[in-house]
Amino acid sequence: MFSGSIPALVTPFRDGMIDEKAFRRLVDWQIDNGSSALVPCGTTGESATLSNAEHHRVIEICVEQSAGRVPVIAGCGSNDTTNALLHMNFSKKCGAKAALVVAPYYNRPNQEGIYQHFVYLTERNDLPIVLYNVPARTVTDMKPETVARLAALPTIIGIKDASGAIERVTEHRLLCGTDFCQLSGNDDMALAFNAVGGVGAISVTANVAPALCAEFQKACQMGDVAAAQVLNDRLFPLHKALFTDASPGPVKYALTRVFEGVTEEMRLPLTACSSEARAAVDAALEHAGLI
Repeated sequence: MFSGSIPALVTPFRDGMIDEKAFRRLVDWQIDNGSSALVPCGTTGESATLSNAEHHRVIEICVEQSAGRVPVIAGCGSNDTTNALLHMNFSKKCGAKAALVVAPYYNRPNQEGIYQHFVYLTERNDLPIVLYNVPARTVTDMKPETVARLAALPTIIGIKDASGAIERVTEHRLLCGTDFCQLSGNDDMALAFNAVGGVGAISVTANVAPALCAEFQKACQMGDVAAAQVLNDRLFPLHKALFTDASPGPVKYALTRVFEGVTEEMRLPLTACSSEARAAVDAALEHAGLI
């Protein structure tokens, strides 16, 4: 259902509030530059510091502004199963095409708890779900056997895999079948991820380099390894630079360099990125030919 370059959108803030005007412009820019779908309210969108009302408003704006030009995969994750369902209910009502649902964080459920979390959601809402496995943030890890159990549920269609374990792509193909949609959650691993069965990425870098990321993913889809390698080399320093400080600090700074009218503003406990991170971002943007 989903493939290509899919930005995990930042949430622009101004004076403590969601900058709706800037966000609408960002949505248009992403679509105009080849992004194949959009993810509001993921980790990069600072969903952890949004109230439920703000969370839903960001999803609503994204659906409204995209106006059916590309699908919206709404970030619906929570460590509270009933709150995740609340997000899914709203997202379906306002027209999102799928939900991105992270493994429950902080509570540290075992594999059965992770499985039952998703069973609960699928039994109460038929919005397609893309699993999101990011053990570095959630502590829990969705094991391939658990992913296989979940893939057997009718509305679970794929995974954003940020485990960093490239062998998981092959394991998931063998356990879940080739129709199970595998999207990389790590930009710096996207080339290898696609080579062993992935079909795209839910990307941080695409926030600031949407055209290049879309071109890279297209080269992968066409099997043009040489072109994909050239583009990967061009983007790789940026993939690394955007994580030289707590995300999304570096990507918000990078966006101010390439997209007019946004601020670096984040919500505590996140703060603006360091001078060292800014220098790394500037060098990477220059290497990519973006400034």
